Amino acid sequence: MTQKTHALMDILTRQPVMPVVAVDSAADGMKLARALAAGGLPGIEVTLRTPAALDAIKAISAEVPEALCGAGTILTPRQFDQAVEAGARFIVSPGTTHEVLDAAKTSDVPLLPGAATPSELMAMIEEGYEILKFFPAEQLGGIPYLKALAPVFQGIRFCPTGGVSPKNVGEYLALPNVVCVGGSWVAPKDFVSAGRFDEITALAREAAGLARL
Repeated sequence: MTQKTHALMDILTRQPVMPVVAVDSAADGMKLARALAAGGLPGIEVTLRTPAALDAIKAISAEVPEALCGAGTILTPRQFDQAVEAGARFIVSPGTTHEVLDAAKTSDVPLLPGAATPSELMAMIEEGYEILKFFPAEQLGGIPYLKALAPVFQGIRFCPTGGVSPKNVGEYLALPNVVCVGGSWVAPKDFVSAGRFDEITALAREAAGLARL
């Protein structure tokens, strides 16, 4: 493993579920990060799906030391650089382009790139990646698909995201090629809007206690 792969693995193995969130303000982002960390999920992926995302990443990174904030939905090198400048500790992309990979090569911040097809996985192996995002997991074939990939791509491990829920998370975590899962159910948007952060902490605590293989 490369140094950045080790760093990424260290982040992803800290918790069985990586919260994937979209926030409408930096203040909400900080409250949410504190609530999740209090429940045992310090790692949080703030997606660049709202105008407040970069401000939230910056605020969490500066003001919530118990959290480990990453940036998700990174689609371009510019977004990669902006997220790193905001303080993101790791970067997540739903797919992969050569341009995003080039941005990652010049950064100390580890990238979790998205890949799904055998050809994409082979391309990621050639680039030196061993841990990949699998998105959208359920729509791409979910657990049976990952089971089928395992014997062929024995050195690859995944973080499935998209359609993972309390109903199927145990089955995902039981797969030997799954390092953790990404999920939004631990931070429901209506809970955030209503300020129900104690309930989010309870959801995080439940998720943090999930068993892995």
